[in-house]
Amino acid sequence: MRKNTRKSVTYVGLDVHAETISIAVAEGESRARGRSVGTIANRPEAISQALKKLGPAQSLRVCYEAGPTGYVLYWQLEKLGIACEVIAPTLVPVKAGERIKTDKRDAVKLAQCYRAGELTPIFVPDAEHEALRDLVRAREAAKKDQLRARHRLSKFLLRLGRRRDTKTRAWGQVHWQWLDSQVFAQPAQEATFQDYKNEVEHATERVSRLEKAIERAIEEAPPRMQELVGALQSLRGIGKLTAVTLVSEVGSFERFPSASQFMAYLGLVPSEHSSGGSRRQGRITKTGNAHLRRVLGESAFCGRLRPRRGPELKRRQEDQSQAIRDMAWEAQKRLHRKYGRMTLRGKSHPVTVTAISRELAGFVWAVARQRERELAAAS
Repeated sequence: MRKNTRKSVTYVGLDVHAETISIAVAEGESRARGRSVGTIANRPEAISQALKKLGPAQSLRVCYEAGPTGYVLYWQLEKLGIACEVIAPTLVPVKAGERIKTDKRDAVKLAQCYRAGELTPIFVPDAEHEALRDLVRAREAAKKDQLRARHRLSKFLLRLGRRRDTKTRAWGQVHWQWLDSQVFAQPAQEATFQDYKNEVEHATERVSRLEKAIERAIEEAPPRMQELVGALQSLRGIGKLTAVTLVSEVGSFERFPSASQFMAYLGLVPSEHSSGGSRRQGRITKTGNAHLRRVLGESAFCGRLRPRRGPELKRRQEDQSQAIRDMAWEAQKRLHRKYGRMTLRGKSHPVTVTAISRELAGFVWAVARQRERELAAAS
């Protein structure tokens, strides 16, 4: 008789924290319950020793939930020759009646669900993608800090009845000249103003420094990443920073067999609650990658503009194939038509932008997959 290889596999669930890791195993058939093995320190040598006691590396299947500890443990297990998957925490099955939660129970549940095939793994980026993604997210955090600093300064001046000329561009050269001309009779208010103003200047310098670092990182990135960044910029509304964000967050677009799956990954598809003969759809799910959903929402504003190829867009499309240029032109026409139809139907602006973002996500997937196929054919 043919040997059942499933019985020889040991499924390991790890509940990972900054200092400790709880380990549980599930062996044999799915009816056998998992058991806790113990808790170890979250150190490479302790992890290696603990897993060696569980059996040969070839017989282990390890999983743990994605979290603040990152992918260090994943890479360590890969070096040891142990198959490992990082699990999406929000998609782990939860029983309605459970009221007790401990690290050991969580590890046992991971092991049992992993053996039953009920867990959803996430994409683990390689070192280049993770480094670029960290840099892009640092720039995003800096932009948020800059916005908060600007709000603090402008609202402080508003409380004192000081308003800039609204005909001038906010935070432009004339605006800064107006800020430099402000004088306060109270020393305490002068100190507050200077502190807020210095914070805005510091945040602006930080954003500029990180954007220059992103430029250098792209120049030093692998050729495949550079090609994808260039191809995505063929789409109107997607500049270099947006394209870098898409490539660093997604990694490989090959892992999405269709555009609809990419839209679902971004959380741009409507939620649904259907039963029997009724079908009800609600707001978008907002599951998946919020960073990508935000940048596509910003790019979707270009859908309100009439289709045209300006000098800058033509320059970005120079090195791209005719197929990608045609997709980019079709994207402009289709997004503008959709914007017009939804506006005539009286749809609200947020609903319209969300719908255009979903359409734009489909074109992003199509352009990226086309460029990936071209690179594969050329290699």
